[in-house]
Amino acid sequence: MTLCDFIGRRKESMRAAGAMVLACVLLSTPAWPQQAASPAAAKRAAAELKRDSALCRANASLEACYDAIRRSPSDPALLVALGDALARANRQPDAIRAYKRAAELAPDTPKLAAKIGAAEAKLASQRAPGKSIQGAAIRQASAKRYSNAAPEGQSH
Repeated sequence: MTLCDFIGRRKESMRAAGAMVLACVLLSTPAWPQQAASPAAAKRAAAELKRDSALCRANASLEACYDAIRRSPSDPALLVALGDALARANRQPDAIRAYKRAAELAPDTPKLAAKIGAAEAKLASQRAPGKSIQGAAIRQASAKRYSNAAPEGQSH
């Protein structure tokens, strides 16, 4: 038996094994339990979505907003409410992302551009003082003198 014959048989056995695995998967698919959407489950899901949407809009509850978005990810009104809740929680970058996603889904949403602008302005104002404080801390740290020598004016 040559090396080429051995490699040829090896490839054939690998193809056969792959075909067997594929056949097993395809044949076992109907046996997997299918989750039937019962009317009661659909009503419960709709009620939870309605509750979470109301909590998100009225109370700016981030958890409720995230739960509602999980159930209805392409609802621009929910995304705007999520952005409002994030802005109230002082999470401007996340709020801007939510607003921009809502603008992609519904570009004609009123006052959305103003909300994006306000969140970006607030983010810029938050970052500006941070840079000067950070710069002052660096300047102060570089002005410190680290030495084992006694301070001037002190005698031993």
